[in-house]
Amino acid sequence: MGQSSGIGVLDKAVLVLTVVAASPATLAELVDRTGLPRATAHRVAVALESHRLLLRDAEGRWLPGPALAELARQAPDALLVAAPGVLARLRDETGESAQLYRREGGVRVCVAAAERTHGGLRDTVPVGVRLPMTAGSAAQVLAAWATRDDDVAELLAHARFTARTLAEVRRRGWAQSVAEREAGVASVSAPVRDAAGAVVAAVSVSGPIERLGRRPGTHLSPAVLAAGRALSQRV
Repeated sequence: MGQSSGIGVLDKAVLVLTVVAASPATLAELVDRTGLPRATAHRVAVALESHRLLLRDAEGRWLPGPALAELARQAPDALLVAAPGVLARLRDETGESAQLYRREGGVRVCVAAAERTHGGLRDTVPVGVRLPMTAGSAAQVLAAWATRDDDVAELLAHARFTARTLAEVRRRGWAQSVAEREAGVASVSAPVRDAAGAVVAAVSVSGPIERLGRRPGTHLSPAVLAAGRALSQRV
């Protein structure tokens, strides 16, 4: 049945919802997929149907109900809720500005940031800014785990990084760039994954090359990877 909450009826309801979300199911199929007794599976499914969490089609199969979408629309973005705390810790640990990027087509958007608070040069990336997917360590991360080969090929036709760069990013699990997006700026990025393992964002630290050096990943990647894992646990 998966992880138990200790509340049996709730666990059964979640199990039924999970099974039906994967594929519509008749009562017989629901019993087979959940392992629940027939009477229990029927009772739970009917109860969920009464709350519009499930519905039935013309063939009597249960499907996800409209209330699930209604609840999802009202839920806060878990990644953006977690981002301020994680980025602040990353900034404090590294002493550099930290950002979170999501991809939107041919650009990446900064959706959260924690700016360096100490004196000296800093790389300021305002929340909401749209940057190209053709340069920078965050772009490398988002491109390295893109799911469509033709999409990657189109990016590489204009990118300042290569297919070999992306292969190396996948191998080691993080990316670095030095003066790739902007002269004098270096950065290190790591992936943020959803529950299915898909990369949904990139977390980064960035700053002047004179402080980060020409190989910033050698000393910054552990902290950035830890931030990526912390955010992934909240998605």
